[in-house]
Amino acid sequence: MKGTVGELGEFGLIRELTSRLTTTPAVRIGPGDDAAVVAAPDGRVVASTDLLLEGRHFRRDWSTAYDVGRKGAAQNLADIAAMGAVPTALLLGLVLPADLPVTWPTELMDGLRDECRAAGAAVVGGDVVRGDTITVAITALGDLRGLEPVTRGGARPGDVVAVTGWLGWSAAGHAVLSRGFRSPRAFVEAHRRPEPPYDAGPAAAALGATAMTDVSDGLVADLGHIADASEVRIDLRSAAIDVPTQMSDIGKAVGIDPMTWVLGGGEDHAIAATFPPDVKLPARWRVIGEVLPCAVARASAQPQVTVDGVPWAQAGWDHFSGIEDAQ
Repeated sequence: MKGTVGELGEFGLIRELTSRLTTTPAVRIGPGDDAAVVAAPDGRVVASTDLLLEGRHFRRDWSTAYDVGRKGAAQNLADIAAMGAVPTALLLGLVLPADLPVTWPTELMDGLRDECRAAGAAVVGGDVVRGDTITVAITALGDLRGLEPVTRGGARPGDVVAVTGWLGWSAAGHAVLSRGFRSPRAFVEAHRRPEPPYDAGPAAAALGATAMTDVSDGLVADLGHIADASEVRIDLRSAAIDVPTQMSDIGKAVGIDPMTWVLGGGEDHAIAATFPPDVKLPARWRVIGEVLPCAVARASAQPQVTVDGVPWAQAGWDHFSGIEDAQ
């Protein structure tokens, strides 16, 4: 479709965007009314929200609108899975400049739709407004299907720490893009379009996971949230954490220890969880550490996540640290 967002107008744009959507059995009333209606058989709704701001979370010279749509949906739907829930629906808020080509929001919607489909969910509604900077606001919903939510606060000493999904791939891809390259393609694509293991969250809940999170801010940082909420210490074994050969090659080329990406890089949205030691985990899960008693008072500055018994020096992602780059 040719033209700009301003030329198409608000309601023309909404019609164009909603015409691209698919639905699921959970959606009782989709886009087009005052609000959507989504079935919640469990009686509880899991909800998460996030923002993507151009120049802060994505760059149009690095990622297509379709990429941004896939990534935006993935990072929200992964939060639902990390609670042990099944994603059901997604709501979208868009701020768009009037002179933006219509193809950009339509391709964004295609990405959102396709990522929702991969997770078994659907886009059910939203809003669009005019503004100077492209902003994508997403709210995701999920269904617990009779299970209890798996929070960050349930880890206990003696539990094992396990992970499923990629670690460090997005950060390695970001490093490649930052230096003006577009390959190795697998790592660049991992940054543009993360692939969370959505089904692993509910499966972990059914296995008896005691605490769980998706790796959005970095493995150490996100496990630190679990350690803090559970008032425990977590020790990781570096020998149990895989660093792909190609990632090591990238690290050598750019002068960065690839373990920095694996332990400190976020946005892969792998699922990390703690389990009782007697739980037999499927092959997809890699045991990478253990939960230990907290040796100091919770208010202490002592790190609650260590690697081979030693504090990890690198910080994870922090939106207000002043050091974040456009993703």
